[in-house]
Amino acid sequence: MDHRLEKILHEFAKGTGRLTVLTGAGISAESNIPTFRGPEGYWTIGSKEYQPQEMATYQMFAQKPDEVWRWYLYRLGVCKRALPNPGHHALVEMEALFKNRFTLITQNVDNLHIRAGNSLDRTFQIHGNVFFMRCIKECRRNVFPVPEALTGKEKNDPLTGQDRQWLLCPDCGNRTRPHVLWFDEIYNEHYYRYHSALKVARETELLMVVGTSGATNLPNQVVWEVKQRNGIIMDINIEKNPFSHAALSSEQGFFIQQPGGKALPDMVRCFKTAGS
Repeated sequence: MDHRLEKILHEFAKGTGRLTVLTGAGISAESNIPTFRGPEGYWTIGSKEYQPQEMATYQMFAQKPDEVWRWYLYRLGVCKRALPNPGHHALVEMEALFKNRFTLITQNVDNLHIRAGNSLDRTFQIHGNVFFMRCIKECRRNVFPVPEALTGKEKNDPLTGQDRQWLLCPDCGNRTRPHVLWFDEIYNEHYYRYHSALKVARETELLMVVGTSGATNLPNQVVWEVKQRNGIIMDINIEKNPFSHAALSSEQGFFIQQPGGKALPDMVRCFKTAGS
């Protein structure tokens, strides 16, 4: 590890500042979850293929709710079979080390951070969680687990009448929708912790960006908030991206060209040796 980086991590560990970690698809890819922007993401309806940007919309759900649910139940099955990797486990250790100084902001809907052991209180799932659903009419704005019987769907499995019953809101009986932020929707606080994420960003001394390249609005705002306050920004990614440029152009920035599964455990070890 770079000596300057090691010194900064040691000083941070001994201090009282806030650590925020922002994760994206890269950390999940290390658990063999496809990004669904490649061939795995396409979905065939009749003779037409739809891209994820078309499937993951309120408009498509309004037109073809069964097909959208089939696509999400297939994705859910892929996520269910995946296992947290060393990067996920390292973030659990960081939360245990820093407690209320730690916040995890994730764009990933695969539930791997929670399964690894990060707490719901300190994990802001800003794009939702594919293992949950909610009433399309928002009768009580509750979020419910997707019934276990639906979590093993394969790509070509149709929805049965029983499946449709399981996908009804238990409060009012209307149709449910996946608890995810769709491409034609905007962030809000109630479901996606929008204001909370920005508040944390304004209080952040050290920001680690892991496996994301800034394709969506809120992560860009988080990085901008930390940068304009001269916080420490570490971009951990296997390829250069807009966030690595943001880090390297800041006063205290690093680009660590490694997968999260390698870099994050190294950082945990560095934090733990801060007092030795």
